[in-house]
Amino acid sequence: MTQNSRAETPSSVQISLRSFLPQDAAQLSAWFPSAEALTQWGGSGLSFPLDAAQIAEMHASTLGDAPARWMFSGVVDGDLAGHAQVALDWDNGVGRLSRVAINPRFRGHGLAQPFLQRIIERFFADVHFERLELNVYTFNTAAIRTYLKLGFIEEGVRRSSARVGDIRWDTAIYGMLRSDLAVKNAFQNGSPT
Repeated sequence: MTQNSRAETPSSVQISLRSFLPQDAAQLSAWFPSAEALTQWGGSGLSFPLDAAQIAEMHASTLGDAPARWMFSGVVDGDLAGHAQVALDWDNGVGRLSRVAINPRFRGHGLAQPFLQRIIERFFADVHFERLELNVYTFNTAAIRTYLKLGFIEEGVRRSSARVGDIRWDTAIYGMLRSDLAVKNAFQNGSPT
């Protein structure tokens, strides 16, 4: 992992949330130096290297009144520092948080949790949605710690669910309901449910 040359502490770096812009694509594609890194981020449906056509296809699914996905960028001082997507099931009121990454230059600054917290708040601000879920490979302990701190609950493991070359990875499933977020927020604000 590449360390950022900035001398800031995790608490001094602030990340803001905005919609993904097509000009973010070139930076995003450079974050995944191997097929394994790309698969860990985007699943087995992407081809290495991540190119403009694959990103454009993702971005095209964000268009319209009921898009298939939302794409978010995290920004620090004008620099692209994070990326995440939420696939949207409007009929069932469910979103699937996916393709979460922090720019390698910004890793280690504590940005993942505040970035994802903003996405969770944005997601549940839409009254259409009741559930946010995610899949994470079980070896990705740093991501799992972050998801647990955010209030996601482990719901199970799909064993040997992804093939990466000659290796198979297990996938854990985590979920958060609107009511889970309300309980977490009430607890953090000092008022028990």
